[in-house]
Amino acid sequence: MNLDNKSGPALTIKSFGCRLNIAESEAIRTSLASLGSGAVDQLVVVNGCAVTSGAMRDASAAVRRARREQPDARIIVTGCAAQVDPARFAAMPEVDRVLGNAEKFDPIHYRFDANVMHRIIVGDAMALTRTAPQLIPAFADHARGFLEVQNGCDHRCTFCVIPYGRGPSRSVNIDHAIAAARRLTGGGHAELVLTGVDLTSYGHDLPGTPTLASLIRTLLDAVPAVHRLRLGSIDVAEIDDALFELLTDEPRMMPHVHLSLQHGDDLMLKRMKRRHSRAQAIAMVERLKSARPEIAIGADLIAGFPTEDESAALANESLIDACDIVFSHIFPYSPREGTPAARMPQLSRTTVKARATALRLVGSTHRNGWLSSLVGTRQRMLVERDGMSGHLDNFARVRLNAPAAAGSICAVTIIGLDERGLIGKEAA
Repeated sequence: MNLDNKSGPALTIKSFGCRLNIAESEAIRTSLASLGSGAVDQLVVVNGCAVTSGAMRDASAAVRRARREQPDARIIVTGCAAQVDPARFAAMPEVDRVLGNAEKFDPIHYRFDANVMHRIIVGDAMALTRTAPQLIPAFADHARGFLEVQNGCDHRCTFCVIPYGRGPSRSVNIDHAIAAARRLTGGGHAELVLTGVDLTSYGHDLPGTPTLASLIRTLLDAVPAVHRLRLGSIDVAEIDDALFELLTDEPRMMPHVHLSLQHGDDLMLKRMKRRHSRAQAIAMVERLKSARPEIAIGADLIAGFPTEDESAALANESLIDACDIVFSHIFPYSPREGTPAARMPQLSRTTVKARATALRLVGSTHRNGWLSSLVGTRQRMLVERDGMSGHLDNFARVRLNAPAAAGSICAVTIIGLDERGLIGKEAA
């Protein structure tokens, strides 16, 4: 995902990757407002992702593109990409400074004067003990507000470098989350998305060890202006009974669940060091959809993991139908230096790309069938800032045939489907 947030002509923030990065880019924009326009004149911030080698290349490409488009700009690279491999970006002649994930929230690191002379300012992510303060009053480019409630990860999936970019799991206390939710709803966001690196680990580090479910219940009770609530990616192995009940019985929780599944073959899951089996994933989806049939399932899946044979690849493909995955995020496996999976027997890049292409085809076919089933139905929709598009409760994106009030929640009738997606009209 790429998001350009602009605060006047002086500042450009390019965000890549997860919803957490979107929230943190907005936190950067808010914090830099304290410096004044002159201090951030011609400043480009690339908030990069490190989840795959491709994501790292995307960040590098964004830097080169920014230099071509703004030859006089100061370019700062931050995010997981900078945290994991600061030397890579410091070696780029286009880059003026590299900031770590903790350092990116301090406005002083964006100054270019005698007070800040270092080119690389990257601390030890594993030493982080708290989350960054969430001071975002509103999101300029989204009808939804993204609320970071957790960061970091204590698990060590064999393919993943993110714990080294984000540090250990740490949670925002409930009072701070409620205060942030009130700021966001006060800024006009009727729908919030709770974000985190390992969201279902929320609260393990807090006094009394509250759970994600207890946070959600307390937040919904304390902030009635939150009309719609979504979650970022969650671990299927950590959906407890309380969270399951909220996902299926709470009307303010949207019927959309994104699961971190990663693969559909048990041996691959074991070699990935995941904590669920194929059968457990399918059983959880069946439970969710039995309790709330309209729930739309999204999932992350990796194609071409080391040692994946044809049988495992077919199991991966068949998981899309077995779990009714309508939002499939497909990642071709890429080895990350320092991870155990990088030392496993690798498939050829040709095979990895072919497996990813085949998996995407299965995913798009399943998704298109689901979208077709929505044509002719009446749905609820949150209208985006452009007034011409938005997301249904089930997160399907819709283009409107006529403008509607930006930020509003309206009834729509789905009148068509084309290669760009669903088409709707506001219902009377």
